[in-house]
Amino acid sequence: MTHTAAGFLVPRAASSKRSQRMVSILELLAQRSSVSLAEFSDALRASAATIRRDLADLETQGLLLRTHGGARAIGSPSELPVRLKDSQFRQAKQLIARKAAQLIPSGRYAIALSGGSTTAEVAKALANRSELTIVTNSLTTAMEFASHPNLKVLMTGGLIRSNSFELVGSLAENTFNAINVGTAILGTDGISALAGATTHDETEAKTNLAMVLHAERVLVVADGSKVGKITLAKVADLEQIHELVTDSSADPDELERIAAAGVTIHVVDVG
Repeated sequence: MTHTAAGFLVPRAASSKRSQRMVSILELLAQRSSVSLAEFSDALRASAATIRRDLADLETQGLLLRTHGGARAIGSPSELPVRLKDSQFRQAKQLIARKAAQLIPSGRYAIALSGGSTTAEVAKALANRSELTIVTNSLTTAMEFASHPNLKVLMTGGLIRSNSFELVGSLAENTFNAINVGTAILGTDGISALAGATTHDETEAKTNLAMVLHAERVLVVADGSKVGKITLAKVADLEQIHELVTDSSADPDELERIAAAGVTIHVVDVG
């Protein structure tokens, strides 16, 4: 048995399927704002009873509002909560994380890690390293490192964003402004030749920019679905990004444009 992203105990084999269905529900609402029960059932090939249970769970988490015969979005539905992002493109994120970890020098070294599901995988890949100092504003990342006495972990202060479990705002920025690291490992909601690295929230973007500005090297980790995507708030221009690690599902033409701007591209094969 295992917990789903919503906290229910279900058989392990069903957990990933249910989480992915919940992600799909939120994505449909992001596209249309209001969706009927019949439309959910048709699009997701699930029974009305199954969809009702998922809608009830998502409403409990404050992610949508059920209506008579369906559901509607609450506020801006464009950003998925990190607990649901974790279920998307997991194999690609794990491979990207392993490659990113290989790019971090051995021995005594300092890195900064932003929040995000891919950077959380990077944290797992780095957890057994020694002589590594990590500065992060991510609760998820800090918890991953907390049980490893071989690592030195510095966490920022700040206001918690419930969607990303990141600490943002002036307190977080002040921490990043007070330190210098060898590499900043940056998760992002989009990276493109036109807009650079972007995210959904402007306060998060400003906090992550402070991290970028105090790193000798900036390494972006993003699965292929993020390549070519532009979201609301700019984190960094391409001129501020040294390397990108992504996977083979990324748009090759967009990767060429990003590389032409001087970014070194590393592509992992997801088969």
